[in-house]
Amino acid sequence: MPHRQQGAPKGCVTVRVGAEGEEQRRFAVPLGHLSHPLFAALLEEAEREYGFRHQGAIAIPCRVDRFVHVEQLIDRDLGDHRHLVDLDNCGVTLNAGHSNSHIQLPRFVGCFRD
Repeated sequence: MPHRQQGAPKGCVTVRVGAEGEEQRRFAVPLGHLSHPLFAALLEEAEREYGFRHQGAIAIPCRVDRFVHVEQLIDRDLGDHRHLVDLDNCGVTLNAGHSNSHIQLPRFVGCFRD
C-alpha cells in the first residue's frame, strides 16, 4: 500500500531534516520550539547552508538522529506537552522520554554535522 503524505498537525510546522548523503525526513515541530535557542542554532546552520532566501519547507542540514535529540532537549527544557511528530513514519510522536544526557548548549551551536 502506498505511503500517504500527511501535513503537520495544528500548532506545528513541517521541517525537512537530513545531512548530506542522508535521506531527508519530514517532522512536525511544535511552534513553541521555534523560539528556543537550540532551534535558533539549527536555523542559523540552515541559513549558512541554504541561504536566507531558501524557498519551500524549512530544511535543517543535520543528521536525523541529532535533530531528534536536540528536539528532545528542547521539549524537556520547555516542559512542553506537544512533541515532535515523524511525518514520514506514520505520524509517530517522539516524546522526550527520560534521557540522562547532560549536553550543554555550546556543543550544539554552530555546525550540527560531524
